[in-house]
Amino acid sequence: MTDQSEPKVLLVVEDDEGLQRQLKWAYEGYQVVCARDRQSAIEALRAYEPAVVTLDLGLPPDPDGTTEGFATLEEILRLKPDTKVIVATGHGARESALKAIGMGAYDFYKKPVDIDDLGMIVARAFHLHEIEEENRRLDNGSTGTVLGSIVTAAPEMMKVAKTIERVATADVSVMLLGASGTGKELLARAVHEKSGRKGEFIAINCAAIPENLLEAELFGYERGAFTGAVKSNIGKIEMAEGGTLFLDEVGDIPLPLQVKLLRFLQERVIERIGGRQQIAVDTRIVCATHQNLDAMTADGRFREDLYYRLAEIVVKIPSLAERSGDAVLLARHFVNRFSRELNPSVHSLSPDGLAAIDVYPWPGNVRELENRLKRAVIMADGKSITAADLDLSGRAEHEPLPINLRAAREVADRKAIRQAMSRTDNNISGAAKLLGVSRPTLYDLLKQYSLQA
Repeated sequence: MTDQSEPKVLLVVEDDEGLQRQLKWAYEGYQVVCARDRQSAIEALRAYEPAVVTLDLGLPPDPDGTTEGFATLEEILRLKPDTKVIVATGHGARESALKAIGMGAYDFYKKPVDIDDLGMIVARAFHLHEIEEENRRLDNGSTGTVLGSIVTAAPEMMKVAKTIERVATADVSVMLLGASGTGKELLARAVHEKSGRKGEFIAINCAAIPENLLEAELFGYERGAFTGAVKSNIGKIEMAEGGTLFLDEVGDIPLPLQVKLLRFLQERVIERIGGRQQIAVDTRIVCATHQNLDAMTADGRFREDLYYRLAEIVVKIPSLAERSGDAVLLARHFVNRFSRELNPSVHSLSPDGLAAIDVYPWPGNVRELENRLKRAVIMADGKSITAADLDLSGRAEHEPLPINLRAAREVADRKAIRQAMSRTDNNISGAAKLLGVSRPTLYDLLKQYSLQA
């Protein structure tokens, strides 16, 4: 851990040597590290891990453009997403500033530099980084359920849960992006439950309904609108009045129907099929898809204007393989549930069963894990579910290289500790034995990495 008495590191990415000297002089309270291009900036990022970076978008070999600056910003945030990057923009370069903010930059400042203004932005960035670091430290000790029903101990999902809690009360459309089986409907329900809306939560899978019936399902119809319409029927949008409509697999909505859905989102009124009356409806839309809507928009298969109406807030859901320690935690949860419902003689997972779950990549995500455990509980001969009962075969996963060797060791330590604690159901003695360390050493490691015993 960083010694609090050491000065905070501020990385200045700027090819103007005169401005470098000026900033070093102005910020003598920080350890100012300077870089003049993308390569030296990334080298300094790996070596010093600065909390705050000031970045001139006009870097060599493209000092008059922004290509190299944006590439540097993207690489910094990929390697160290919590870094607060403050970009420099020239006169009238508002579009570049907004693009940088959209990519994840913390703030921007205008050239020529006002040292006092930039100083306040830098100080605020350091302060926010410290607050977020403390929140992450507290989150690392969290276990159990979030948002009422979602079982997780992974920081990756804790971040998603925090986002859901923040956006739930805002009157905006939410788009959930994630692979099949990651729990998109559970999160959509969480948005509704946290929103305070009094109406119902209504879900519809747009891919499961034939194209010629989907419009009637969504908007309803009047008597006589088509053959077989012997009475009027309200659609899902009206059923969710005052509540939330969840459109699962929204990418499967056909283009003609996309126009009608866009009109509803713009004007908040609908017309039933065969009807002439405009009906005002207060329904919040939450949607989800596993498809690449950006590519579909570029190909003309999904309307761009509808995409931006639906994606006012986008939440990306990590796969189960990306959720540290969650596979074992969820496996225990499913065994407890299914043993009560289906086979009371099964009580637990054997050590080799836990190991198999831990290393398997789970391409089908939580849904695959749930189905595997349900089958295993039914078919198991003994009291514990073994690797043979699960019928799994693991494979090595290729992970991106950490920012530096210290970070790589920390990632490996955290992963090993989480796995050991999960496999032993948070038993310190058992976890210490699995890790080959003493109990006091494991306690020290838990404290060092802010993990909950």
